[in-house]
Parts: sequence; structure tokens; C-alpha cells
Amino acid sequence: MPNAPYAPPKLKKGTLRITPLGGLGEVGRNMTVYEIDGKLLVVDCGVLFPEEHQPGVDLILPDITQIENRLQDIVAVVLTHGHEDHIGGVPYLLKRREDIPLVGSKLTLAFVEAKLKEHRIRPKTTLVAEGDRVKFGPFDLEFIAVNHSIPDALAVAIRTDAGMVIGTGDFKMDQLPLDGRITDLRAFARLGEEGVDLFMTDSTNAEVPGFTALEKDIGPVLERVIEKATGKVVVASFSSHVHRVQQVLDAASKNGRRVVLLGRSMVRNMKIASDLGFLNVPEGVLVDLKKSGDIPDHRIVYMSTGSQGEPMAVLSRMVNKEHQVEVGEGDTVILASSLIPGNENSVYRIINGLMKLGANVVHKGNAKVHVSGHASAGELMYCYNIVRPKNVMPIHGEYRHLIANAGVAIETGVPQNRTIIAENGTVVDLNDGVARIVGQLPIDFIYVDGKSVGKVTDDDLRDRRTLAEEGFISVITVVETTLGQIVSGPEIHAKGVAEADHVFDKIKPQVADAIEKAMKEGVTDQHALQQVVRRTVGRWVGTKLRRKAMIVPVVVVV
Repeated sequence: MPNAPYAPPKLKKGTLRITPLGGLGEVGRNMTVYEIDGKLLVVDCGVLFPEEHQPGVDLILPDITQIENRLQDIVAVVLTHGHEDHIGGVPYLLKRREDIPLVGSKLTLAFVEAKLKEHRIRPKTTLVAEGDRVKFGPFDLEFIAVNHSIPDALAVAIRTDAGMVIGTGDFKMDQLPLDGRITDLRAFARLGEEGVDLFMTDSTNAEVPGFTALEKDIGPVLERVIEKATGKVVVASFSSHVHRVQQVLDAASKNGRRVVLLGRSMVRNMKIASDLGFLNVPEGVLVDLKKSGDIPDHRIVYMSTGSQGEPMAVLSRMVNKEHQVEVGEGDTVILASSLIPGNENSVYRIINGLMKLGANVVHKGNAKVHVSGHASAGELMYCYNIVRPKNVMPIHGEYRHLIANAGVAIETGVPQNRTIIAENGTVVDLNDGVARIVGQLPIDFIYVDGKSVGKVTDDDLRDRRTLAEEGFISVITVVETTLGQIVSGPEIHAKGVAEADHVFDKIKPQVADAIEKAMKEGVTDQHALQQVVRRTVGRWVGTKLRRKAMIVPVVVVV
């Protein structure tokens, strides 16, 4: 159960307040707000992708309404890396105040600028790299190289008058990374010697013992799978996974195949990565979809989005035969990504759909075609021993991940009372080397539904689920209230209810009697009469049909 909301005390001068607005208890929509002396620093602003019980929703944002009246106090937004769960919410924040400075590495800013261009926002940016140190208001920031499943990721050390905080962002400790850029443990050690008051660490893989496998181990597996494939090959991954795309390009080149990038975000991101030198495209390997028609199936690889079963992504459209690239007998599909919690059903539905079409499906469960981008328990233990923080607050992960991460910290000697298990909206104050929970803000899901942001509520989603699962019944009646008579109806029509409309003939007399009785008792208000209809029909449908359909009564008063 989430903690009950309670207001934090007024922030004292010289105390640092840390409030996560997303990313805790979930994998996505990462956003943390730091406050000292009246100024705010935001680290990351990502999105969460909807699950099956959230029909019609495109994206879910952090609860940015919590800082809506403090936008002028924000000195900067620091972006640790270019994944959607860390940058996807930036356009929606900048629509509220466009001139908030964005701080990030070269690739991260390039990805977010391309995204903002689609929203017609021209951001104010500050480019940083590992080793850089910049100040924004009362926040003195230092950036540290970390490796992840996307190049150019950074951890950030935040120095304030209240002490130093390190946020790792998403990271792992791959010792032989594809781009040669290792997580800078020397920098972590140096900052540890200076004194780290609060260490906020990635928890996603904290339940996994040992060390995360090396990215370089994936390349040979992809080569072998592509080599054995007789038909076309489709590789599905995240649209920002530059390292995986690099491995697919290399494997295709070695097997004499051309590569077609599918999906708008995939094409856009890989062009950016190539232009900036983060993606090395072998000569003649990449070909545009429009020019790929003459290439035989055994000479082509499609690199697509949709590895999480997203309904509108390329892979789902292939399964539904709604994409120009068709998958069938003799074709091979590789799901080269992790399984994000909550997406299991969608992914297995995709796998089953592809196999039903005759494709050979290769995924993490039956071949080593993906490794995680997050530090396992062994790596976290190394970090705690190197940094020796006074306080620890696990971030980025479901509740079980946060608990496991805290357990690792305690094993290394961090006192249990200095290990904070927080959730979205938990308010933590840092002062005199001690971090304490001082409040709990109520945090909501902010739904993006088409052009609507924050207008769709949980009640709306409940109605959508009812419509999808139980059906819809409309009851139309015209009444003359002064005479207390029914002029027309009731007419009953059902959608999504298995029974035909004539089944409701049995309930029509009961509805008519209930309306007439109410009018005789002096009920003439249109809404009140509609409620009488809803109760009468709802009771009958629940008892006789065993359904909880959405009932929409329309009473017209003449």
C-alpha cells in the first residue's frame, strides 16, 4: 500500500530536499526534483508506457503538476541519458516553460532536440561530458561517465551547501564495452574520498546476483542466428539501442545481408547516432525501405521497433498483417531486448502471433540475444564499497528492486536507518550528513491521450475497461412530467453484450413502471429519472445476465 500523503515541513535554509516524482515502484517515467534555498534542479523527465489495463493511453508522465507553480524556480533539467523513460516527458515540461535549460551529453541532447522539434520547441541547452563541472544556481554539478545500453550516459554528482548527492542514472559496469567507454570507478572513488552524503543508485537488476553479462557476447550470437536463417530476418529492439543496432549492422555485413531500419523513431535516432559518430555503418549495408524491394529475402535484415509488444509499433503491425513487410514460413524474428515488467502478456502475444505465421522466433528465453543495461547486485556492491556513502536511497525500479538494492547497501555496512526506501512523492531532507523522510506528496499518473494531457482520469479508464469487457446499454425514454406519463419508449439498445436487443423486452415494463412511479411521487428532475432507469436496468442485467455493462439512460422531458 502506498504511504498516506502528509505535508512536509517548510524547508529550512541550507537543507537539501529530494522528491522523486516518478520512477520509484515502477520501471519508467523517471524524474527527481532537488530543492535548496528556493531553487529547483530536475534530474530526468521520462515517460512510462501504458499497460493493458490503461486502454487508449499513449504515454504516462511523472506528476509534473507537483511543481507546476514552481516552474520559474527551476534552474536546469539534467538528462542522464537518451532513453524514453528519462527524456520522453521533456516536451510536456517545456510546454509549460520553454526556456528551462536542458543539460546533457552530446547524444542525449541530440535525441531530445529531435523530439522537441516535433513539438515545435527550440530548447536552451548546455552540452556536458564526463569530467565537466558546471553550476546552476546553488547546485554545483559534476558529470561522471557510466555505461548503459545507450552510449554517452552520465551519472551526476550534485554538490550543495547541505552536502553531496550522486545519482547514477541507469548504469552497469561492463568492463569491455563496445565503445570502450567504461563506468568511471576512479571518479566514484574520488568523490567517495570527498564524502558522499546520499548515493541514489539504479535498482533495476538488484535482485540479480553477480555481474551483468558483457554486451560484446551478443555479437557472435546474432551472427550465428543470421547465418543460419534461410529467409528474411527481423530484429526488434528499442529505437535508441545504438549498441544493439551496431551489432546487427556488423552481423548482417559479415553474412552478406543489407539492413533496413523500420519505424520512424528508429530511423531518426540511428541517423543522429551515425551523424555524431556513435554508430559506425559499414559501407553499403544500410538501405532505405523504398529501395529494398529487389533484395531477396535471404539477403536482408529488418531492424524494427516493437520488442515490448506495443500495439502501434512495427512488430505488432507485422503480426496483424498491417505492415508492408510480411513475416511467414522460413523467416526469423529476433527479440533483442529485455522484458520490461508489465509487458509480459503483450510480448508473449507477439511471440505466439509470429510463430503462428510460421516464423522462427529467437528471444532472451531461448538464446543469448540480449543483455541488460543495468548493474546486477555484484556491481552495486562494488560501488557501495568504493563510494562509502553516508546515506543510500535506491531509485529506478519496482518496489522489490528497491528492497533488494537496499539490502546490498546494508551488506556493505550502510546502516539500515540510513537506507531509505522511498516511493514516488516521498520527500527526503538532507542536512548535517543525515537523510530523513519528512513528507509524502500525493502522486498521480498523468496520462497522455492523443492531444490530451492530464485530462484522462482513472475513472475514464475504468469506463473504458467496462466498455471493453462488459459492453454498453443505452435506454431512451421520452416523458411528460406534468401528466406523469411516458410518451415514448423505453427503447433499449446494447453493444458488446452477447444477447440480442429483444432480450431486453422483459425489462421494459419494469423500467416504465419505475419511471411512472417516480413521477407520481413528484420526481420530475431529468437526472433523477435517469438514475431510476440506471438502477432498474443495472439490477436486472446484473441478476439475469451476470454482467456489469455500462448503462447510459437518456430521459427526454417534454
